[in-house]
Amino acid sequence: MATITTELVDTGAKRDGRGRRLATAIERAALLLAYRRSGLTQRAFAEREGIKYCTFTSWVQGRRQVREPGAKARFAEVAMAVPGPVAGLSIHWPDGVVIRGANAGEVVELVRALRG
Repeated sequence: MATITTELVDTGAKRDGRGRRLATAIERAALLLAYRRSGLTQRAFAEREGIKYCTFTSWVQGRRQVREPGAKARFAEVAMAVPGPVAGLSIHWPDGVVIRGANAGEVVELVRALRG
């Protein structure tokens, strides 16, 4: 009969009631940043890091706006003259920005200026 020897190594990480390791917000942010820099798919990155795919995708969906450390937001002031009331045309960007205008040409100019 063979003998099996096991060793329990406690890293000090917090665990839930089922024994799963809980990642801190700092650890999650570091992993998300590493994922963005890796060029891997979500599945490949999660597998490489030993994270369940569904857990990792929930982190990615919840934290789409993780920025590089030290990165600053860029803003540009843009003025647009619209004759009459603004209505009719609107552009909804994935990050929640909405641009509305009455003249398609002016709205296109505004979008180009913002994308700079």
